[in-house]
Amino acid sequence: MRDSENAEEIGIRPESLDQFIGQSRLKERLRVSVDAALKRSEGKPPEKRDVLDHVLFSGPPGLGKTTLAAIIAREMKTNFHSTSAPAISRPGDLARMLTLLEPGDVLFIDEIHRLNRTCEEILYPAMEDGAIDLMLGEGVAARSVKIHLKPFTLVGATTRSGMLSAPLKHRFGLDLKLDFYGVEDLCSILERSSTVIGLKLQSDAVTEIARRCRMTPREANRLLRRIRDYATVEKIESIGADFVLDCMQRMGIDDLGLNELDRKLLRLMIDRYGGGPVGLKTLAALVDEEDRTIEEDHEPFMLRLGLIEKTPQGRMVTTAAYTHFGLESQATSDLFS
Repeated sequence: MRDSENAEEIGIRPESLDQFIGQSRLKERLRVSVDAALKRSEGKPPEKRDVLDHVLFSGPPGLGKTTLAAIIAREMKTNFHSTSAPAISRPGDLARMLTLLEPGDVLFIDEIHRLNRTCEEILYPAMEDGAIDLMLGEGVAARSVKIHLKPFTLVGATTRSGMLSAPLKHRFGLDLKLDFYGVEDLCSILERSSTVIGLKLQSDAVTEIARRCRMTPREANRLLRRIRDYATVEKIESIGADFVLDCMQRMGIDDLGLNELDRKLLRLMIDRYGGGPVGLKTLAALVDEEDRTIEEDHEPFMLRLGLIEKTPQGRMVTTAAYTHFGLESQATSDLFS
């Protein structure tokens, strides 16, 4: 099942900027830079062509950073190489990747904020001067060797741009932030994805999924596949809103798109800590999850909905969270006590 889902995920990903739905301002800036680089390269041999400036994509998970990186390579008609920062453990690994790049190639590094400092320092001259300095040998026999690289474009993706060092961040010519999607764009994405995977959705069903997919295309497509599973088992050919709502209930997703862990976090803060503040590590220990998972996968969505606030003392729930659970907030109770 996982292999088929991976194949479908690749199949429903847009392959060009024109196919990419949403993020209109970001696409406009990217389109101008891509078209300008292509025009400057007209009539030049591959080794002399202009390359796109280095690009940094930031924003919550599931918004399309990896997809856009692959689109850049296709638009520039060049090769795409993908890796992630945690997979680059030694400077030699990164140096090998950089030296193997052909003119104009795109190197994509996901979670670039997790790149270790030694590897990061290799990127500085590579991005700025098109060269890297390597130390060969040890002790008194050690010597520095400068290796000139072929022109390339580095595309970095991060969910936590604040963790990027200033020297690295400032070397990206294009700093583009992806934002959460609106219901209209998500409906368009779901309609396209359902066509690709051969699922017949009624318009009201599309809207109900779009309202509950955490404002992200990745979650929208994940829910679409799960609904297809239920439809296959129950032999439903045309899916309407009632069936979608039933599926959502069975999957533990409420009308705001909150899942079981979201609600568990909120209720812990309300029931056990009177709404907060509560430290992130305390919450992570109580729900048996990594604090990074909570901070990257759950908090951004709940912050956007206005259900929690981050303070120097810790996380706090808002009046909106109490209202969502049909509870009276502590602040309101104090007014009438």
